[in-house]
Amino acid sequence: MQGCAAGCVRVAVCVLVGVLCASRAAIADPSGDGEGAPRIATERADLPARLADPDTSYGRIDGDLGLVLGVGATVGGGSPRGSAELRARYVDTAGIFVTYEDALGNEGTGPRRVLATGLELRPLFLGRWVTGRELGLAWPDLVIDSLGFEVGAFFQEPPGSSFGTRPGLQAGLGLEVPLLGRASGPWLDIHAGARWSDAVLGGGAINGPSDRAFVVSLTVAYHQLLAAHLVDLNDRAP
Repeated sequence: MQGCAAGCVRVAVCVLVGVLCASRAAIADPSGDGEGAPRIATERADLPARLADPDTSYGRIDGDLGLVLGVGATVGGGSPRGSAELRARYVDTAGIFVTYEDALGNEGTGPRRVLATGLELRPLFLGRWVTGRELGLAWPDLVIDSLGFEVGAFFQEPPGSSFGTRPGLQAGLGLEVPLLGRASGPWLDIHAGARWSDAVLGGGAINGPSDRAFVVSLTVAYHQLLAAHLVDLNDRAP
């Protein structure tokens, strides 16, 4: 029995050495042009998705300027309102946004119309991508990297009043889900945050959702990457 086991071990070692030698030969000559080296197919359909697509930017470095245009609805702070958003981002990391909400004639306790603008920061993408911490799976990577922080100002039209000229403060978070697993294309955007009117910021009482509110916006948006060369106008892709 011991002799048989020793023989099996020797055979296994020989097989392992042969496999390692073949692997090294394939790596040294991946095109298969070397004499005696096996040809490796240029496309490996048998590889997992995370290894088959080495581009973990998923198109996010194809351009430096990202534009987002979306429509949807906002709930919270009174009656639901239709909403639209426009965003511009640099290298999918920092940018500005403008959103507009309209109650579309519905009466309620909240504002009839809201116009908001501000800055957003999405800090995860460049840090994870440059250091190789992406998972290699498009959907989870893009969703994780879409986490953003927002801060800005908003103007509103409370019930029975005209559009205010003094801005309030808005702060929140955003998370976005790609529908095609690429940077450019349709996305589902979710943004949530809190708003405080200028009266509340000045120490006034909270009289309703027009003074303080928690809101959530859900929009269907199209994201498009453009090569705007914002840093160096002479910089061109090779």
